[in-house]
Amino acid sequence: MHLERPTRDTVTTIRSDGSRSFLYPADTKGRFTRWRRGSALALIAFYLALPWVKINGYPAAFLDIADRRFHLFGLTLAAQDMWLLFFVITGVGFTLFFVTALLGRIWCGWACPHTVFLDHVYRRIERWIDGDALKRRALHAAPLSAGKIVRRVVKHTLYVLVSAAIMHLFLAYFVSLPEVWSMMRTAPSEHWGAFGFMAVSTGILYFNFGWFREQLCIVICPYGRLQSVLIDDHTMAIGYDSQRGEPRGRAGTTRGDCVDCARCVQVCPTGIDIRQGLQMECIGCTACIDACDDVMRRLNRPTGLVRYDSPAGFAGQKTRWLRPRTLLYMLLLLVGAAVATWAISTVKPASFGVTRMVGTPYIVDDAAVRNQFMVRIVNKRNVPATFRVSVDGAPAGSRSLGLGDPVVLGPMEEAVRPLILMQERATYTGPFRFSVRMDDAERTFQLEREVRFLGPEARLLRAEEEEHRARR
Repeated sequence: MHLERPTRDTVTTIRSDGSRSFLYPADTKGRFTRWRRGSALALIAFYLALPWVKINGYPAAFLDIADRRFHLFGLTLAAQDMWLLFFVITGVGFTLFFVTALLGRIWCGWACPHTVFLDHVYRRIERWIDGDALKRRALHAAPLSAGKIVRRVVKHTLYVLVSAAIMHLFLAYFVSLPEVWSMMRTAPSEHWGAFGFMAVSTGILYFNFGWFREQLCIVICPYGRLQSVLIDDHTMAIGYDSQRGEPRGRAGTTRGDCVDCARCVQVCPTGIDIRQGLQMECIGCTACIDACDDVMRRLNRPTGLVRYDSPAGFAGQKTRWLRPRTLLYMLLLLVGAAVATWAISTVKPASFGVTRMVGTPYIVDDAAVRNQFMVRIVNKRNVPATFRVSVDGAPAGSRSLGLGDPVVLGPMEEAVRPLILMQERATYTGPFRFSVRMDDAERTFQLEREVRFLGPEARLLRAEEEEHRARR
């Protein structure tokens, strides 16, 4: 079967006539393959374990959107704490920038969920059913037959089952494993929303890993296009030593070490030729390193013709690790980590809010001027807690109604209570600010909210009273 050699002039998975070129990367053996497989299995185990492992009574990662509670490795956040996501997102961004500036696209090849599941789950299934790269390529080109149909049905059935299993576990991150199991044992009509989500998401996952595959990295993911602005001549990346390998020749000649066997192309999951230089499609998976090292060992030549190195290193220069780009990214990362640590330390095991009741902002009657508020208390702990609410800073003669007794809340429970603050007309002093304070019964922390008491200006109220008395 004729295979077109990849070029830098077009996307590697598109032939010269515009048709899709399906890739069947060959297996590799070597140290990087072993290390990458071990790290992938560890990442998959980590992903599978999070909904099962409990910390402080809740799964290690449980994003309870229905109750607006987010449990992350023992830390419980309410909806009011979601501003902390800013630090998570920016921290991930700066970490990615820093790692990319140092080590290139190591994230794509070693830790990206798409690569991990495609190379170490779905392609494992494909190799098990259809055989090695030559057999898979021959099967693809072969006419339709009973054997081919059976293999396709078995393979794609396994793809669907694995996709469904992954998405059910993903759903557990949001509704918990017991709830997922309960949904699985009941009719879909009892939870159409979750059933629809599972059907659509499983279909998308199956389409991606069963057919779209490397196109996600090449066509959709923006990271490959960003690498050109994140890397420089001192960034470690996978490359080809052209000074040693060129001119290419066959074994036993006096030409360069590269024998043009194209083994590096055959094992590449995105179909590029690494000898043409760093390209957008390269995900840094190291398959070409192990493949080339294996060929070099067979020819009794030094390994490392394809290796991790910087463009400066390939040119015979010294790689500089500390440079303005990496120092800037490191500084931003450290500042962000420090601010995030401080922000997380301010998170309390309860949240507390005071809002004004809908309607007239204040009420004036014959006896007093009143402001009415709603106080919302959320216990974010997994044990019962008792809270006391008090009003501080109000002028003398002011009275508060509601929340005179302690508020007892169960685990993850919330309560909304009215709070009315009144000031006698005779001693009314006009708009002022006061604070509503919530104390934990164990005196472990306090939360305070400043509120403005609204009402007419005192002189206007006095003038109104004098005019009313004069009319009498």
